[in-house]
Amino acid sequence: MTITTVSSREFNQDVSKVKRAAAAGPVFITDRGQAAHVLLTIEEYRKITDREESIVDLLAMPDTADIDFEPPRRDKELYRPADFS
Repeated sequence: MTITTVSSREFNQDVSKVKRAAAAGPVFITDRGQAAHVLLTIEEYRKITDREESIVDLLAMPDTADIDFEPPRRDKELYRPADFS
């Protein structure tokens, strides 16, 4: 997989070249030197988005209902009043 980086200006000047580069791997498109967008082929996009489980499903962890967890209590105050003197 080849990762390519192009500026917004380069992207606008030669879109077909950037689309061809996306066939070899993701193309990062920058605005003012910072990555702003990523161009992927539809196949790559589907590979990363067509999952059996979503992150919400993975984080829910339904099989953990029988695990006992008691978080430790804090001995200190969570906040203190501001001192404006």
